[in-house]
Amino acid sequence: MKLTNNQSEVAANGGTIAELLSDLESQFNGIKERICEENGTPRRFINIYLNEEDIRFLDGENTQVKDGDEVSIIPAIAGGN
Repeated sequence: MKLTNNQSEVAANGGTIAELLSDLESQFNGIKERICEENGTPRRFINIYLNEEDIRFLDGENTQVKDGDEVSIIPAIAGGN
């Protein structure tokens, strides 16, 4: 949350997940490199959900979004014994 000035929810604009991430980068410098690989695809340990559906099962970073959609960006948590 320190990348978003301690805000747990922020607004972003764009027609796709990739465009939203670029908009977030313009608001919060450095956030995109923490979420995405150099080619723009989300890092494998970052889970992105559109309205609670994993974008990996949709169109990845090219998944279309519309006004009012909720996008969640969640780092994967590893565990075990």
